Amino acid sequence: MTTVTTRRSDRRVSPVFVGILAVTAVTGWATWTGFAAQPGVAVFLFVTAAWIVSLCLHEYAHARTALHSGDVTVGAKGYLTLNPLKYTHALLSVVLPVIFVIMGGIGLPGGAVFIERGRISGRWRHSLVSAAGPLTNVLFAAVCTAPFWLGALDGVPADFRFALAFLALLQVTAAILNFLPVPGLDGYGVVEPWLSPRVKQQVEPFAPFGLLFVFALLWVPAVNNVFFDAIDAILRVLGIGDFDTYCGQSLYRFWEGADQICSVSP
Repeated sequence: MTTVTTRRSDRRVSPVFVGILAVTAVTGWATWTGFAAQPGVAVFLFVTAAWIVSLCLHEYAHARTALHSGDVTVGAKGYLTLNPLKYTHALLSVVLPVIFVIMGGIGLPGGAVFIERGRISGRWRHSLVSAAGPLTNVLFAAVCTAPFWLGALDGVPADFRFALAFLALLQVTAAILNFLPVPGLDGYGVVEPWLSPRVKQQVEPFAPFGLLFVFALLWVPAVNNVFFDAIDAILRVLGIGDFDTYCGQSLYRFWEGADQICSVSP
């Protein structure tokens, strides 16, 4: 039997991730202070960098949970370094989710880390490995929305508030969409261990297309309206109004020209 050990270097935070954090911090500061000549550019860079940070944490949660569940190979693969370049599919892991955000304001992480499921025993462990990623998005959403539901917005610049609101929208959509029991998404990974071998065999051919199917379905106006009405309702419970998310997305898509109403307080 081959033994795999996790070295300290396998867990060392990657300079790539540190660089992404630095971009997030600098552009967040620029958004807060109004330092940038074009506020929309600062918001775009801040939200995009923070979104990539959340993608890294999402995949790290999968890998870390898998490590403690029995898959000791994740360290050697670089998954514990938070480096997005180490993921199985860099295109699906980072580029495609960012394109989704730019195109439609939808937070939808892609499949990234390869877990050797044969090393993990127990259905509950398999489900927890799959659930760990979207639960990270839930936690990220809680952090983004905290100033709103805690009533701690006094002194927070409008542009930064709008950026936080839009980032919270992305995290909420990511959590909900990833928990859908659709093949290829984490939600299916949660329920798969509890399905019969026959059902899993029938579903398996559709797994590579689950992500694209969900994204295509969201382009159907009726489905899109229902989905985002539900997202808006959740955000309102968390203290974020439609105005904040609208202005956040308006600033983020700066190339379209930010709506003038977002330059004044509601």
